[in-house]
Amino acid sequence: MATLLAKLFGTNNARQLKRMQPIVEKINALEKDIQQLTDDQLGAKTGYFREKIDQGASIDTLLPEAFAVVREAGKRKLGQRHFDVQLIGGVVLHEGKISEMKTGEGKTLTATLPLYLNALSGKGSHLITVNDYLARRDAEWMAPVFNSLQLSVGVIQNSLSDVERKKAYSSDIVYATNNELGFDYLRDNMKFRIEDYVQRELHYGIVDEVDSILIDEARTPLIISGPSDESSRLYVDSNKALYSLAKDTDFEVDEKFRSVQLTESGIDKIERLFNVSNLYALDHVKLLHHINQALKAHSLFKKDVHYVVKDDEVLIVDEFTGRILPGRRYSDGLHQAIEAKENVKIERESQTLASITLQNYFRLYKRLAGMTGTAATEAEEFHKIYKLDVISIPTNKKLIRDDKADLIFLSKASKYKTIAEDVRARYTKGQPVLIGTIAIETSEYLSMLLTQHGVPHEVLNAKNHAREAEIVAHAGEKGRVTIATNMAGRGTDIKLTTESLERGGLYILGTERHESRRIDNQLRGRAGRQGDPGESRFYISL
Repeated sequence: MATLLAKLFGTNNARQLKRMQPIVEKINALEKDIQQLTDDQLGAKTGYFREKIDQGASIDTLLPEAFAVVREAGKRKLGQRHFDVQLIGGVVLHEGKISEMKTGEGKTLTATLPLYLNALSGKGSHLITVNDYLARRDAEWMAPVFNSLQLSVGVIQNSLSDVERKKAYSSDIVYATNNELGFDYLRDNMKFRIEDYVQRELHYGIVDEVDSILIDEARTPLIISGPSDESSRLYVDSNKALYSLAKDTDFEVDEKFRSVQLTESGIDKIERLFNVSNLYALDHVKLLHHINQALKAHSLFKKDVHYVVKDDEVLIVDEFTGRILPGRRYSDGLHQAIEAKENVKIERESQTLASITLQNYFRLYKRLAGMTGTAATEAEEFHKIYKLDVISIPTNKKLIRDDKADLIFLSKASKYKTIAEDVRARYTKGQPVLIGTIAIETSEYLSMLLTQHGVPHEVLNAKNHAREAEIVAHAGEKGRVTIATNMAGRGTDIKLTTESLERGGLYILGTERHESRRIDNQLRGRAGRQGDPGESRFYISL
């Protein structure tokens, strides 16, 4: 029935795009006049728009001319003219909706349009992204456009002092990560004087990679904590006790629900080891908690998958991006249990002083919008939780990437053997290859395998993301082979050379399917950008 109605009346998405077409035509009609302006006259348009707002004009009425001004500034300062589909994307973002634009369609440039328009009120616009590297890169990249239009640009980075943060937040356009914004909000609410706050009111925000931030990480609480007086001795003793327990006999692991529990046999062993008569008595709740956390640390959390050990410190790895999360720790003593397992210094347990989830934080914005290459699959959730509608923007050029059917193998050994042979053949041909892995250990195993097959390559994972920009800059060159965890899937632009295009474009090879289809789509989206040729294939083992 729904399909029949869509055929008769068109989908809501098609109707929305049709509604925005006259706005795009208005912007295009203004282009000729705007082109005649000198740089100074173009910059002076910001003052003119602000006067209009002071006189009572709504920013909606200024949209066509403001967008035309930004388009001209982009053309002059970056050599990039906004396509019509980017103008539609800009309108969608201004209206407080989610703009689903395929990877490589220029989301960063699109965002300049509504950021400029909403900053004209003097209350500031925020562009929220997933990591410091992208926030800094996008701010530096787009600053010439905003500066030429007499708007200031600020970047919030982890290393800034309170004074520097306050200055950055007072800028017209602010680029920041979701975590920095959330923690600054928490820190402000712990201050005694309003004049010490670093943030202004949350006026307008665009969330880049909105599905990652508002869905994947939405319920993750941001927590400011202080040290408590918990002793670390019990973690060490609990960790030692685990070595006398056998899986399935003394404890059972449920991988699906990520839980682990002692059996009767395991309980008896623990009671004998700690000389207690009843492990579940109220007097021994603390011991039981430590044993349970030690069990989780050993059974559910794997080194180089969920965390890495660097400089004698346990660092959490984000399962969706593959990036290290500095300063973030597991709660309820789990982090201490992992530290005991890895035999590194056990930090003191902490107590929560302030906390907020990203979901609740982003609801504080007066107007919120988002952009991503993969949102349609979660459209219902976006509408239900955030009242955000998803509009799919058509691509500027037709997508010609060849998405091949998955190859399924009986064993991992045969899968990796075939992957190595496939990569070697493409390397010999000169086609650039991006290999996507979920875990760090997989990327390191593949690296060893390719070295054995005589294939030069780069590895991009949570252990060396400082070199990320350099590796990604060369990943599209002839014969380049890059192994990457999910971190390469977000916000990284792989530009192809003429030689690479002649050899079939970028080949995406997924070593396994992620539990989230969006992550797979994001990886695929690295190839075939802006009408470029490309291929993708996933290898799966049973």
